Amino acid sequence: MKFLGSIVICGMLILSAAPNFAQSKIDPKEIKEKMQWFADAKLGIFIHAGIYSVNGIDESWSFHNKKVTYADYMKQLKGFTLKNYNPAAWADLIAQSGARYSVITTKHHDGVAMYDTKMNDLSIVKATPAKRDMIKPFFEELRKRNIKCGAYFSLLDWSNSNYTGFLKDSSRYALSDDYPRWDRFRALFQGQIKEINTLFKPDLWWFDGDWEHNAEEWESQKVRHLILSGNPDAIINGRLQGYGDYETPEQNFPVSRPKYNWWELCMTTNDNWGFHHDDNWKTPYEVITIFVDAVSNGGNLLLDMGPKEDGTIPDEQVNVLKELGAWNKKHGEAIFNTVGGLPQGHFYGPSTLSKDSTSLYLFLHGHVSGTLMVKGIINKITEISVVGNGAQLTHKVVGKISWSPVPGLVYIDVPENVLDKYITVLKVKLEKPLKLYRGQGGLN
Repeated sequence: MKFLGSIVICGMLILSAAPNFAQSKIDPKEIKEKMQWFADAKLGIFIHAGIYSVNGIDESWSFHNKKVTYADYMKQLKGFTLKNYNPAAWADLIAQSGARYSVITTKHHDGVAMYDTKMNDLSIVKATPAKRDMIKPFFEELRKRNIKCGAYFSLLDWSNSNYTGFLKDSSRYALSDDYPRWDRFRALFQGQIKEINTLFKPDLWWFDGDWEHNAEEWESQKVRHLILSGNPDAIINGRLQGYGDYETPEQNFPVSRPKYNWWELCMTTNDNWGFHHDDNWKTPYEVITIFVDAVSNGGNLLLDMGPKEDGTIPDEQVNVLKELGAWNKKHGEAIFNTVGGLPQGHFYGPSTLSKDSTSLYLFLHGHVSGTLMVKGIINKITEISVVGNGAQLTHKVVGKISWSPVPGLVYIDVPENVLDKYITVLKVKLEKPLKLYRGQGGLN
């Protein structure tokens, strides 16, 4: 076998708190039914739009980490224009990528609302030259293309004087000393959640910033109720101190399959979420391999792009999304509406399964040709083909002994002329739903 190209080495998995179904009295059956579109979607596009794009600095964290002063950070309000913002073009690009949903910042930790909030004056409508709401026209364009709409919302707000501070080590006050002040902040952030829920009815809520307070202090159960009472089909990510529906590991993908029902890897296309002067772009090959790895392990990829202050998207991000889309168009049957594939040890690479378990999809990273091996398949294989071009491949079963229940090894010949430039996908058609041997060999 030839191995030409990049080698992928997995990192560690970082998860937020697990959903607290029992405490919040969530009906697991109800959750499963409304999570189905998410489970089938596989790919979302994350958008970090905000005033931090004016100078190309870290979103909110730049003043928190004292890279710039808070005053200098907020001066960027004057330069946020959106003069070339074209929500239809954004939605077209997202559709072209193959994504089934998109999540956009409605408010980051800096407290600047990206819509016309009535709760205060800190919004791009009232405080920047843009003088327009980003969210409504974007959601309208997404929905025209049958793409689900997600609202990112920071629970904390480092600009609001009633918030407790820039983390607990620099707190303005202790909750125990002035709980009425905390109540005033809760009225603000919960009021903004009600606004967004009423104005835009997000299909998905993507909370952030929950680490600074517990579920009781955030009133997480109340927040969940106020969302679902007005928008019962909405799903909620896990960053609500245990009152969400799915997990959101960030930037790091799993070595072994997570044990959660639903999860989503959120990852940048370079090293930053918002627009940044950062040239460390991930290549289309790297993004596709990360995407395939997430899907193979039963999750989704939420891939980020950071538009500039005028509303344009960097060329490098446009290229990545278009290349990803071209690959998805060719290989979509192996990705969308599938489930996670073989357990580790059966095949040295990612895999997925059709929902009826009669089609197994094998993903070949890089330029892999020659003979590959699959172990432990009890089923009879009726056909093996290359997804996207239909080429028929030959295979051979080696080591099957008639009197033993242990299946033989399946060797598949992959000629070089059928390879995709990024990842080749093989479709292994089975006579019946997949049945695997998981024993120790020998006579068992």
